[in-house]
Amino acid sequence: QVQLVESGGGLMQAGGSLRLSCAASGVTFSSYTMGWFRQAPGKEREFVAKIDRSGVMTKYVDSVKGRFTISRDNAKNTVYLQMNSVQPEDTAVYYCAAGTTFWSSYAYWGQGTQVTVSS
Repeated sequence: QVQLVESGGGLMQAGGSLRLSCAASGVTFSSYTMGWFRQAPGKEREFVAKIDRSGVMTKYVDSVKGRFTISRDNAKNTVYLQMNSVQPEDTAVYYCAAGTTFWSSYAYWGQGTQVTVSS
């Protein structure tokens, strides 16, 4: 059974930093591209960042470039999202997802973790 479990969300002030984690089980983690998505209240889910199987190739949505960093530790079956200089518009439920290739859709999703940024 595949499980992706996010953690690290919380309430924080604008300008602060936060690191989200997503632990995977039931999959060969190193075989999957991992992505982070978010969904703000009243909005559609949007792509945030992704990282390829080896951790070499990454991609970000423009709004987080230079502030967020995605990384992975294949030995720990975990993907991270380091969030720096957070802003109120980063408030959302953050989801991690696993995809079979860097450009394909995602097969597995976590349950999400709430990030709330106050001004």
